[in-house]
Amino acid sequence: MTTEAAASPSEPSVITSSHNGVGRIELNKPKLINALSQEMVGAIDDALKSWRNDDTIKTVLVTGRGERGLCAGGDIKAVYNDIVAGTDENARFWNREYKMNHEISEFPKPYVVIMNGITMGGGVGISGHGSHRIVTDSTKIGMPETGIGLFPDVGGTHLLANAPGELGTHLALTGLPVGAGAALAMGLADYYVPDADVPGLIAELEAGGDVETVIGRYATDAPENELAESTSWIDECYTGDRAEDIVAALAAHADPDANAAGKLIGTKAPTSVKVTLAALRAAGNMSLAEVLEQDYRVAVALTHRPDLKEGIRAQVIDKDRNPQWSPAAFDEVSDETVHDILTTDHKEKVFS
Repeated sequence: MTTEAAASPSEPSVITSSHNGVGRIELNKPKLINALSQEMVGAIDDALKSWRNDDTIKTVLVTGRGERGLCAGGDIKAVYNDIVAGTDENARFWNREYKMNHEISEFPKPYVVIMNGITMGGGVGISGHGSHRIVTDSTKIGMPETGIGLFPDVGGTHLLANAPGELGTHLALTGLPVGAGAALAMGLADYYVPDADVPGLIAELEAGGDVETVIGRYATDAPENELAESTSWIDECYTGDRAEDIVAALAAHADPDANAAGKLIGTKAPTSVKVTLAALRAAGNMSLAEVLEQDYRVAVALTHRPDLKEGIRAQVIDKDRNPQWSPAAFDEVSDETVHDILTTDHKEKVFS
């Protein structure tokens, strides 16, 4: 959308600039759908800190280079390599990333982000907490972490817990993405702008146009919420705090889409599903800062369990799409294990 060109080896993975009162952040790893590395998180965080009290900067504009999307999430190959190496780079990455997510939520100036194409995982973290979240025709927003032995981090459970009914639970456990209509209905975005109009929107914002006026000129009625007809069975089946009960309710429902959702959840890492459900329920009564602190505890804990390494191996290393989860069934994951993962503190904290 912003450019078709691949990043040159000499170009930084995040390009920051300022002009006409606009601080511009461009993610610049299009071949990897702008997957976030620790270096990229640091660059975004540094820019936001620099611009926060800079009176010459009135607006921040965030986009991803390439046609495929804003950001596919974190660089999970790097996560895998760190697990194999046995270092604590993952912990440092998540600590800085979650601080950056919170910085976005409290940024005192308009934070405009174009959530085109694939916007998942860490991509939700750099967009979902902003003040002006714009989706397009191509938008696919999701938190697919249960499929790799992780969980919806970057404050994702905060966003999903505040979605209407049990829609957030459905997305959290299945990892399914949604388009612009559902994203707006769920409170994951604020405005819809057709893909074809995004270049004009960006040009007017870069020229220093008033944010509300410019977005108002380009934003239009949202597409249909693709989950609207599923709300009934989602709200019915996803109640409660036990993953086993939810999967059973989905399997027993008359709607084939509910049955398919139950089967899909059954393919995810059992520990991740149960931890995700518990984290989501807790997040409903937490501030974003509290959720991010919980995220850090959970992320670090899961790096020491077998599923994260195995899930990444199956999805992106060997690509056999056949992870062998341990434990392999929901009833083998105890409530005590889930509680320990959510509550055990580590030597570092996100907010000390």
